[in-house]
Amino acid sequence: MSLPLKVTRDGQLEKRSSGLLQLWKKKRCVLTDDGVRLHNCKGRGGGEGPGSAWSSKAKELRFERMANVDCVEYKRGLVYFTVVMETGKEIDFRCPQEGTAWNAEIALALVRYKNLQAVQTGRNRHLSKAHLGSTGEDEEL
Repeated sequence: MSLPLKVTRDGQLEKRSSGLLQLWKKKRCVLTDDGVRLHNCKGRGGGEGPGSAWSSKAKELRFERMANVDCVEYKRGLVYFTVVMETGKEIDFRCPQEGTAWNAEIALALVRYKNLQAVQTGRNRHLSKAHLGSTGEDEEL
């Protein structure tokens, strides 16, 4: 049984398609503690109002496979940014400039995730050294 994920932010942004035309497509973006879920918009409403709905199927970008959030540019009221995966794949996004930008939210969540992983690795290393037992050098006879 999986635990429900804590949603940090839920909203809309646009993702550039990887096809030949590289069109911008509206996505519902759900930021959680372990990654970003992107839901497609079904219908012609662009995700808003009647005649449109968000699909239940989502593409998941997990922080464990993410390298960084890169390439921020501001043009005509929009923020353009790139999520770089550890494989080197780059995924382009854009969102409105007003309010808190998605790039900052995703970057901060990624840093938080990587820091927690580093702390956990350090704890595990410390515990494994402690459990290996002492060498007997500091024990009294």
